[in-house]
Amino acid sequence: MSHASGKLGSLRSQLMRWLLVPLLMLVALDAVSVYYNALEVADLAYDRSLLASTRALAERVSVVNGQVVADVPYVALDSFETDTLGRIYYKVTGVKGEFVSGYEDLPPLPPDVKRSEAYPALVRFYQADYHDQPVRIAALYQPVYDDTMRGIAMIQVGETMDARRGLTRKILFDTMWRQGVLVVVAALLVWFAVRFVLRPLMQLRSDVESRAPTDLSDFDPARVHKEVRPLVLAVNGYMERLQTLITGQRRFIADASHQLRTPLTVLKTQAELALRESDRTPGNSVALRELVESIANTTDSTVHLANRLLTLARAEHGAAEGGIAPVSLTDAARQVALELAQSAVARRIDLAFDASGEVMIDGSPLLLHEMMVNLLDNAIRYTPADGKVTMRVCQQNIAADVYAVLEVEDTGAGIAAADRERVFAPFYRAPSAQLANPHGAGLGMAIVRDIASAHGGDIILADGPSDLGLLVRVRFPVSRMAAGATSGKSGKA
Repeated sequence: MSHASGKLGSLRSQLMRWLLVPLLMLVALDAVSVYYNALEVADLAYDRSLLASTRALAERVSVVNGQVVADVPYVALDSFETDTLGRIYYKVTGVKGEFVSGYEDLPPLPPDVKRSEAYPALVRFYQADYHDQPVRIAALYQPVYDDTMRGIAMIQVGETMDARRGLTRKILFDTMWRQGVLVVVAALLVWFAVRFVLRPLMQLRSDVESRAPTDLSDFDPARVHKEVRPLVLAVNGYMERLQTLITGQRRFIADASHQLRTPLTVLKTQAELALRESDRTPGNSVALRELVESIANTTDSTVHLANRLLTLARAEHGAAEGGIAPVSLTDAARQVALELAQSAVARRIDLAFDASGEVMIDGSPLLLHEMMVNLLDNAIRYTPADGKVTMRVCQQNIAADVYAVLEVEDTGAGIAAADRERVFAPFYRAPSAQLANPHGAGLGMAIVRDIASAHGGDIILADGPSDLGLLVRVRFPVSRMAAGATSGKSGKA
């Protein structure tokens, strides 16, 4: 449920996180280990120097007249301090525990400190605080004797921890700097590796995005990794089922078209024959004639509705109906204008056609024909007698893009601005349209919108000339297939 409700995000980002975050955690743990190892290395190195200083001081301890004395010149201590890069403290204790020389308050040797196994001498190392500073102290037991006494004195030499901590920080910084460079290089290598590994998936995504709506062929599972092949095979199976569904729907549309149109056409023909027979037979009542006329009008509206419903069903399948090919929008619009010219003349409407050269688009000729028939038929139906309808084809430049434009302009009742977005919903009819034609189906603009969307076009509704009537502007991308064919021919020539 958590995966279904939440977004998984980028696969590349997840791989980077799963690879780099543990690496950074390991680096952090390694930094702690390096720090303590650096402390140990620094103590080992400086303890050797501290022991050397302690031994040098022990050589200055002797017994004179039964007393332990320490001859420690300042020059010796100064050399120790220069060598260790820290401050030196020392203390010499006699065989009876008496203070002999140095700093009397130097912290004593704790009883639980064990002898250092790293050196053969009887030395113990410990740490303490002295004058608010941490110090490292070496306590060396030194035998002393003369003719009058024998015993063991203790020589303690301590130094501040500044040099040791400096060396520790230097070791830690050098190690972390190298590991930081290693992490950055590893991150780059991981990024490039992930990018390289995911390249087949990115290519598969490009193939899916570039597919035409009518292309339901299988994707090649051999082009992706073994782990992704079940997904590709599942997509191929889904597209196969989708192709079967679309084929069944197309067959149903064709059968329904035949089954609906045939009886409705027969019914309309019979109603027209009844009207003619009523005119020929004297004495028929006016009510009977009105009833037959009502049947004929209802049948005509039903035929119109059935045709619109079937056209809408085809439009919802997109440009798959009839295939994709370069279409001359100019020739197609001219043909529709000729087909509906008789209907315009019957309604005493001035129908005009205007085109500025040949305009090509890519699409389904059948669906584009249906769209233009709906646009022009609507304009003729909702324009009163002695009105004017104009169908226009041209090209329009917007920024760096070129568009093919189809316009149908009339002098009818128009559509209020508040209803212009709603008229694209199936079965919705604007109040002005209901007054002008009570028998409309409310499907014409829905069909136009679906077909235009299937061809990458958009629709704009505006006021007609002199704020009278309606202007419908449908804008399409110009044909790329025709441009490619033209450039190919010119290249061959």
